[in-house]
Amino acid sequence: MLTAVACTAAVPAAADAASPAPFAGFDLSEYLGTWHQLAAVPQAFNLVCARDTQARYSLSPRGAVTVRNSCTTWTGQKNRIKGTATVLDTKTDARLHVSFPGIPNPDRGRANYIVTAVGPDYSWAHVTDSRRGSGFVLSRTPSLSSKQWSAVRRAIARAGNDDCLYLTSPTTGGFEQIRRLCD
Repeated sequence: MLTAVACTAAVPAAADAASPAPFAGFDLSEYLGTWHQLAAVPQAFNLVCARDTQARYSLSPRGAVTVRNSCTTWTGQKNRIKGTATVLDTKTDARLHVSFPGIPNPDRGRANYIVTAVGPDYSWAHVTDSRRGSGFVLSRTPSLSSKQWSAVRRAIARAGNDDCLYLTSPTTGGFEQIRRLCD
């Protein structure tokens, strides 16, 4: 989710390497719309989310990317936040800086949302930040096939992230339990 970029978790050793490569041929217009979070590297700001975490990306009338994240909390309430994403690399459009009002952002001016892989027809996506301290598996649907999950794990590895840091995100119609992605 784009909210993942608002805080930075403990950074794995791979973060010392160059920033993850953005997905070649990324099409921002195809990426717009609704995504379900199926797995993520835990971040302090989204611990309130128990299930059904989603992100909706759209273009504002001025051409900025609007981010609307939502989830169901542990008490069954809806949690929502609205932010903006700025494309930092117009060559690929896959390196962005995302911010949310009232949430500290130590990555000011740096790519904190890098789309490193997308599935066919933009059915799934992997996102991380320039330090690999966050990571998200997003899908247009609440679940993925085993073949798609294999592709996601390969994408996570290619980005220099560790799939054992990712926890599945309970989603109606998908995973109901939280578990490590590598299990």
